[in-house]
Amino acid sequence: MVRENFRTDINELKEDVLFMMDKVEILIEKAVDALVNKDLELARSIVKLDDEIDNCMYEIEEKAIELIALQQPMAKDLRIIFSVSKIITDLERIGDFCVNISKEAIKIGKEEHIKKLVDIPKIKEIIINMMKNLKISFKLEDAEIALEVGREDELVDDLYKDVYRDILSLIHESTAYTNQGTKLLFVGRYLERIADHITNICERIIYISKGEIIEIN
Repeated sequence: MVRENFRTDINELKEDVLFMMDKVEILIEKAVDALVNKDLELARSIVKLDDEIDNCMYEIEEKAIELIALQQPMAKDLRIIFSVSKIITDLERIGDFCVNISKEAIKIGKEEHIKKLVDIPKIKEIIINMMKNLKISFKLEDAEIALEVGREDELVDDLYKDVYRDILSLIHESTAYTNQGTKLLFVGRYLERIADHITNICERIIYISKGEIIEIN
């Protein structure tokens, strides 16, 4: 009976992580949409939501510590709990980057964009797809799906290079583009870092599933 209760506790811990993943996915979507659509109200609302992500992390962290203290888990259960503590830290950092993107959107304000934003929304779509499959791989503890998700980081890296090259080209063309161009470069970098953190989570899921620590890409 005790073991059954512990399994229930583990499943609830995973559900809490999936809930946090849902919230982070929504933040990614909204942060980029706020930038593209110059929606300053939306951008400001994302900045205010940062505390919710932090609170999710703290609550899950407390539950994980309690499970270790009271249940003394072994083998795979311990791997899950240990990995969850790492995963929620990555999710919290993704939330921070969403806030950073929103702050850049606020700084740009209603200015006309120096170029049509094409690659940044493309990066967002890749990242959202990564998040959706990340949740599946975590729920199923599926290493193969996690590996596929992690490898998509290369697509983000390639698009980020395109953003970097295009913006720098504009800045060199005219110093009038420097201010906003710099902000867009930051946005591209934040998105690239979000993909890195998703890849970190994929590596943790592989560890949960196989007990192996690997580096993707």
